[in-house]
Amino acid sequence: MPVSRAALAEFVGTFALMFIGGGAIIVTGGENLVAIALAHGLILAVMVTATMHISGGQINPAVSVALGIIGKQPWSRVATFVAAQLAGATAAAFLLKVLLSTSYDVGNIGATLGSLTMADSGAVSPGRAIGLEIIATFFLMFVIMGSAVDERGVGAVKVTSGLAIGLTVTAAILCLGPLTGASLNPARSLGPALVAGAWDYHWVYWVGPMTGAVLAAVVYTVSFRTRSPEPAGGPSPS
Repeated sequence: MPVSRAALAEFVGTFALMFIGGGAIIVTGGENLVAIALAHGLILAVMVTATMHISGGQINPAVSVALGIIGKQPWSRVATFVAAQLAGATAAAFLLKVLLSTSYDVGNIGATLGSLTMADSGAVSPGRAIGLEIIATFFLMFVIMGSAVDERGVGAVKVTSGLAIGLTVTAAILCLGPLTGASLNPARSLGPALVAGAWDYHWVYWVGPMTGAVLAAVVYTVSFRTRSPEPAGGPSPS
């Protein structure tokens, strides 16, 4: 698959994630956590499944960088994919503002700020927010490694990998949405930030997800992948 076509798939996938996820935040006023979590999880599951055979269904700069670090794809491909993902999220955020601003208060277009911008003492500190984003993105990348990257997962697991990835994001939003916004994805945070000018603590959503994804990819590779692939479930009895 030419890298240009794969990058287009990444653009479309990330555009869909931002448009549906951010749109859910706007039309619910950010108050229906279940709807927001389901919107993000369902569209991600669908788009990962649709683009898996084209680009790997990465749809996240943190995932692309982590796969580059463990040698699953060349850095030229990583750079192209990240650029496509950031462009897709930004284009979707811009269209949300254009299409919905006359009917809804688009606010920060779903920028993942959570309670970081709150002035009360219950707000999550940037340091704790980074920790939460690292843990949640670690879980996400671990699921990606086990269900979509590990060659031992070929077969039934591959078929359901999109659903597994989407459900992980849904669970993360249900847990962390009110605290950090549950980004787990720098593109998902950068698009709204660029369009709305919402830059408060934006760096958190690069440091946290990037760190969590890289840690998970390295831990999975070192701990669970072998030089000679074994059957799923462990080595064959000798």
